[in-house]
Amino acid sequence: MTSITDDALWEELVTSALLGTDRRTPPETVTATGKDAPAALLDAAAIHTVRRRAGLVPAPAAARPEPAPEDTRQHLPVPARRRLAQLLADRSAPSSGGRRGTAPDLTELLPQWLAAANEQGYRVPPPLLPALLDAARARTDLRPQALAFAGARGLWLARFNPEWKFALRGSAGGGALLPDVTDEEAVQRLWEEGLFAERVALLAAVRAHDADRARTLLAGTWPTERAEDRLMFLDSLRTGLTDADEPFLEQALTDRSRNVRATAAELLSALPHSALAGRMAARAVSCVGPDRSGDGSSASIAVEAPHECDADMQRDGVVPTPPTGRGERSWWLGQLVEAAPLTVWAERLGGRSAQEIVALPVADGWGEELHAAWCRAAVRQRDADWSRALLGPPGTPPQTGPGTSSLAERSKLLATLPEDERAAWVARFIAAHGLSEAFQLLGVCEVPWSEPLGRAVVDALDIARDAGSYPWSFSGVMGLAERCLDPAEASRLDLLTATPDEAEGASPGAGGYWSEAFQRLVSTLRLREAMRQELMPPA
Repeated sequence: MTSITDDALWEELVTSALLGTDRRTPPETVTATGKDAPAALLDAAAIHTVRRRAGLVPAPAAARPEPAPEDTRQHLPVPARRRLAQLLADRSAPSSGGRRGTAPDLTELLPQWLAAANEQGYRVPPPLLPALLDAARARTDLRPQALAFAGARGLWLARFNPEWKFALRGSAGGGALLPDVTDEEAVQRLWEEGLFAERVALLAAVRAHDADRARTLLAGTWPTERAEDRLMFLDSLRTGLTDADEPFLEQALTDRSRNVRATAAELLSALPHSALAGRMAARAVSCVGPDRSGDGSSASIAVEAPHECDADMQRDGVVPTPPTGRGERSWWLGQLVEAAPLTVWAERLGGRSAQEIVALPVADGWGEELHAAWCRAAVRQRDADWSRALLGPPGTPPQTGPGTSSLAERSKLLATLPEDERAAWVARFIAAHGLSEAFQLLGVCEVPWSEPLGRAVVDALDIARDAGSYPWSFSGVMGLAERCLDPAEASRLDLLTATPDEAEGASPGAGGYWSEAFQRLVSTLRLREAMRQELMPPA
């Protein structure tokens, strides 16, 4: 019997085993034994398995992989190492949501632990590296911190498991082992031969040291890069964006990729003195200006949206086709105003401040469109004055705010304010409107929350409990509180862990559930404090 026949017979046996002997009759040489088909198939499979294994010819050993790179960061303290093992072991535990008992949710604490470990400059213990990469594979939100903690050894290990290939393509290449940015030869070699994550990290490191050198690196290989890589490299220029980047970005306006062109236009519009910003300003002020149609007794704004989207507008990043449900002219107007420097409006509208401009009435129903575009411009240009004007007072109901009624847009505007001012604004918003619309706003506040913000959240939770609601109606905010409240607040919250008397009209059992929720909050805050202490460097 030749080896080819053996291979064919083996395939026949496997097929019969998979389909069943009733559906696929075993080969004739098997059924000729006189046994029933299943038994004959199993006997033949056993014989051929032994024959195949006995016939294996020793092969040359594969080349051993290169050693893992050294990690010179400091070792984790022993208690922190045990804590990390615990967090990674429990990461797959299902979260029941709603009523979760009194135990902290370790899954939600892992990102915070990783951020703290990276701040202290610790290295990951090698035995825990596979579990860390598995955790990062399962949760995209975990990847930046997990890959930074995994370091160059994480990238080295990821090459051996296809399930970890995200680490080699991800943008979070902070863990790559980078050469000295002043070593021209090493930098050029890694730029030309490195993995994508390594190149992204290298570009950021070189740019932080010498922005001109970083642009030279990028320009040298730009035509040969893939479109998605060009987009990511271009996006990395957001950090430290200056007027010196303008010539490179202007060239990118003619890129063959629409996404690259759009990103280049967005970056240029964030440079108020760029030629593109000037062109967009000229277009925007030709559409928006003082309303001179009335008797002049009260100031207002008139809008004449563009009637076409010409080739020059498209070259500057204006997308001609609106999304479904949007009119073309309002779509074009929004893009022009969004990309124009906000500084042009004071001169265009009588020297008024941002707050005075936002308060002006807008003719013919264009107010919502105009304010939404100004919101996007304020976020893009990180303009705190315009953000304050568009946010309005925190006590104003969201539906009647001066700039926008969207909480998502409000949270973006808030992110442009200084951290203290941001927390104070959200605290007053919660005091005025409660927690039902505060989730997105809380998400942009610095962690741990400031004392006024923490107290506003706890007071609002207490009010909700007294009103007889169930705690799972506020599970999102409660989860945020567990992760963001200052651990020093734990002792102050002990009073809320008691089960209150059930008030008339309250939801049945709500008091007990609130007691559990507050116990979980307190135990989580105490665990966070313990984690912080464990990560402190040895004295």
